[in-house]
Amino acid sequence: MSGTHASGKSTLISDFHAAHPEYAVLGDPFDDIESEAPTGATSFVAQLRVTISRLRESAHLNAVISERGPIDFLAYLTALEALGRGDGALLSRAQELVESSMADVDLIAVVPLDPRQAIAVPDDEDPELREAMADALLDALDDLERAGIAPPMVTLTGSPDERLALLEKAAG
Repeated sequence: MSGTHASGKSTLISDFHAAHPEYAVLGDPFDDIESEAPTGATSFVAQLRVTISRLRESAHLNAVISERGPIDFLAYLTALEALGRGDGALLSRAQELVESSMADVDLIAVVPLDPRQAIAVPDDEDPELREAMADALLDALDDLERAGIAPPMVTLTGSPDERLALLEKAAG
């Protein structure tokens, strides 16, 4: 599941898992980084590494849904760079890691920001980064497709019920 923060991913995963308890859910990778977590770009790189590790560890399972995929963290790093808060060296390394991890991803379910289903975010959630990441994610997905390394993708829009139905169809 890919998308910027406060886009509805967690709710959708919860709804999906309630209907499909046979799926293992890999939660937000932020929860698995050290309590003395780095911030900014280094935090996103740490989360990228956790995500890639989880994907590899769960590759033998048939039914897994992950809250965030490697592409999310590339998009966050790209967004930080666009906002003048990035680290070009980390971004370059992240690009390599993401490209090498795509073989472990069966489907990317994208939850874009949808003005019809707007979710308000407070200033401490960094709305500027949220918007920039949403744009960077779509660009990164296009780049994966152009490079011929993108797994199948589905875009989940509409009401929560419509998003769930689209995800169930794609996962089926």
